[in-house]
Amino acid sequence: MGAGHCFWILYLACLCSASLGNNAKINFREKEKKVLDQILGQGKYDARIRPSGINGTESQNIATVVHVNMFLRSISKIDDYNMEYSVQLTFREQWLDERLKFDDIGGRLKYLTLTEANRVWMPDLFFSNEKEGHFHNIIMPNVYIRIFPYGSVLYSIRISLTLACPMNLKLYPLDRQVCSLRMASYGWTTADLVFLWKEGDPVQVVKNLHLPRFTLEKFLTDYCNSKTNTGEYSCLKVDLLFKREFSYYLIQIYIPCCMLVIVSWVSFWLDQGAVPARVSLGVTTLLTMATQTSGINASLPPVSYTKAIDVWTGVCLTFVFGALLEFALVNYASRSDLHRENMKKKRREVEQASLDAASDLLDTDSNATFAMKPLVRHPGDPLALEKLRQCEIHMAPPKRPNCCRTWLSKFPTSHCSRSKRIDVISRITFPLVFALFNLVYWSTYLFREEEEN
Repeated sequence: MGAGHCFWILYLACLCSASLGNNAKINFREKEKKVLDQILGQGKYDARIRPSGINGTESQNIATVVHVNMFLRSISKIDDYNMEYSVQLTFREQWLDERLKFDDIGGRLKYLTLTEANRVWMPDLFFSNEKEGHFHNIIMPNVYIRIFPYGSVLYSIRISLTLACPMNLKLYPLDRQVCSLRMASYGWTTADLVFLWKEGDPVQVVKNLHLPRFTLEKFLTDYCNSKTNTGEYSCLKVDLLFKREFSYYLIQIYIPCCMLVIVSWVSFWLDQGAVPARVSLGVTTLLTMATQTSGINASLPPVSYTKAIDVWTGVCLTFVFGALLEFALVNYASRSDLHRENMKKKRREVEQASLDAASDLLDTDSNATFAMKPLVRHPGDPLALEKLRQCEIHMAPPKRPNCCRTWLSKFPTSHCSRSKRIDVISRITFPLVFALFNLVYWSTYLFREEEEN
């Protein structure tokens, strides 16, 4: 029986303590409600009036200072054509409003939380380079206001913005872009409202930030106060430095263009008589290169200056077109050589006919008169001089060979020799000039990129 009495006594004690704890919690929440009614009750707080300065009523002429910081959650896209970028961030503002001071009940009430921003005074901040923006309301509005015992107010909200980003595409796709996020006061001048970056770490960026074609190298915070006819307004800005990832463009643009240019050189190794093959190869590579160029320009805005990619595609298109013109020159040279050879052949036939007629005439004259030819030739005889000249040539020291002359001597002056020489010269000239262009192009734009950094 004694053990049973003890059990019931302990059970009743636990029930009493639980009920007291619940009552204490209820009383504590009731105290929060009373505090809110005291500081935000009807006729006690006017959200239309700007907070006073640091020392309350004695500093009415001092501007209200608002400290700003933000957390970049994601950057979804950077649009080159529209020159804009989209960002999602958690935006925070903190200022002092001494009208909202309250008793913290011995340190037990750390802060009060509100979800209605219109209950207290709010700074009239806006994003000056914003194109579109919206708040997040799933499942509840992503916004809160915290009021601390000493009158400090913290406002936090999650928003998504599409912001303008003017770009300089002269070095595209070897460029770096600086996109800004600007925040300013719309109606309060600097005499009434001043925005300051929060000390320490005003901007935080999510660690696993991933962009498909860019890399966020760094970001800088600065001030951008603006003066207008109505006064000077406080302004804050964040400069985000993006570096474009070049590997995508190397695989999708530069290597295919190089391959098209090299394929156009295959016609230099084809026979001059293969007209359909050489023409179809040149026209196909030219059309493919033109399609590649138009596809690249379709994803970029029409700007008034020349971009690095324009120089590359323009020169590659010129090389492909030059290979097609080279075949036209070869064809013309081949037909010219054939015409010249036919003219020479006809001239030789006429000369041969005239020589045959003269020899017939000499034969008739020799029958009438006979002259004894000498058995011993005189020193001035042409046949003796020719033999002497051949001996001197064999006895003379050999000349030093010339590589260019030896290479060109492989193509003697005969049918289609000039056209063949044009092809052989093109096989060497086109690759050398293209390699020289690559050297100048990459050294120029890579150095310019380093200078701009």
